[in-house]
Amino acid sequence: MAANPLSAVREAGRVAIIDIGSNSIRLVIYDGPARIPSILFNEKVLAGLGTGVARDGALDPDAMERALASLSRFARLADQMHVATLRTVATAAVREASNGAAFLARIRATGLSVELLSGEEEAAMAGYGVLAAFPGAEGIVGDLGGGSLELVRVAGGEVHERVSFPFGVMRIARIRAAGPRALDRTVGKAMAKAGWEGRGAGLPFYLVGGSWRALARLDMHLHDAPLPMIHHHRMDAGAPAHLVRVLAQIDKRRLRAIPGLSGARVAMLPEAAALLSLVARRLGSSELIVSGYGLREGLLHHSLPPAIRAQDPLICATREEGARQGRFAEHGDLLHRWIAPLFADEPPEEARLRHATCLLADVGWPAHPEFRADRGLETALQGNWVGVDPRGRGVMARALYTSFGGDRPMPLLDRLCTPAERAMADRWGLAIRLGQRLSGGVAGPLTTSRVSLDPQALILHLAAEDRALYGEAVERRHRLLAAAFDRKALLVA
Repeated sequence: MAANPLSAVREAGRVAIIDIGSNSIRLVIYDGPARIPSILFNEKVLAGLGTGVARDGALDPDAMERALASLSRFARLADQMHVATLRTVATAAVREASNGAAFLARIRATGLSVELLSGEEEAAMAGYGVLAAFPGAEGIVGDLGGGSLELVRVAGGEVHERVSFPFGVMRIARIRAAGPRALDRTVGKAMAKAGWEGRGAGLPFYLVGGSWRALARLDMHLHDAPLPMIHHHRMDAGAPAHLVRVLAQIDKRRLRAIPGLSGARVAMLPEAAALLSLVARRLGSSELIVSGYGLREGLLHHSLPPAIRAQDPLICATREEGARQGRFAEHGDLLHRWIAPLFADEPPEEARLRHATCLLADVGWPAHPEFRADRGLETALQGNWVGVDPRGRGVMARALYTSFGGDRPMPLLDRLCTPAERAMADRWGLAIRLGQRLSGGVAGPLTTSRVSLDPQALILHLAAEDRALYGEAVERRHRLLAAAFDRKALLVA
């Protein structure tokens, strides 16, 4: 791939990507921290460029006109939104079409600079997209588009082997029309020839692409998922075969009635499910994990310096949100360090969630006092976080709810977390509550005091000059936290 035009300008302003796919064309404009930028604008047009390619090998003239009109709109919007850098990429449909080069020339004549990604480059960027959202991902990424399927192995924060197959969702019906097992034979032969048979044995399969995300939406509906978020939704290895059977029987009107399921995707769900079932089985996948991040986010992530790429996306995003909504920018990190001695035996993943919770510990303060606990809970559950699954959101929400004094039953959190996880979150919340009341939200008291545990007591150590801070409210919160650890409260000044 050529030198990345994004890398030199990430700090200079907004970045936008136009993704010209086989089924849709999308503009996404990003703003905010380089590691985990927020989406300022997102628009998709179903141009259907790949329909003609699947039929006769050429881009359909009407589809090209729709695409060009959309691209003109997108370029104008990017200009009006003061985008510093606009990157336009085209993928499988344009790459494989007999008139693809002519179409690229027409795009460039409008003033847009467009890159044609190879199949391997497309696969690599999908892999980097998954790594942007799942930094520790180790497994196989599958990116299903309208014209192609890309597979890439990810491990150690990098992409490794990758391959592109002509199995886009718009081509599956034609393959299946050749006979009951035609798709099985075609996919099996191609994967075996490329050396991908069994390559994902015992590893997760990360799903990228609108059609597979639509399948995940159906799976969530069938299992009454507690949160309506597709990203990080998990399915067991048998789920694709089950979805194939469901789609063979379910009425299309029922599918269209499912909240969040795009009507434009419904017709292609049987093809997407059939391909997913075959590919996951032949890879030997242990489970399936849905990624809301893909090629576009991969382009951004790949452009970053290694030091920024290595940052934790959840910690970056919660730190940014805490600084935006909180009273004291440094408070979350100080609070995390202050309460950490009470939880020294917790595993790293729980410590990470606790850190993110501390970074959000001040987000309730702008709300009315009666709704601060609800604001904390909603921020954890509904925030646009990556790098955290529904269970993790539930733990964070429970801790924030407790830290703001919430005491109503929360059935949703009971579905997301086990009793032991809820007890752990309550201890986090009570520790945060003590630290905030003691310090008033400022840095000084958290740097001159500390908390510790011994077999009988939860000890608050205060400097002599800070003894006056141990007022009635602090003492009460100290006792509540100690009781959560089944210990007595002890002050050492």
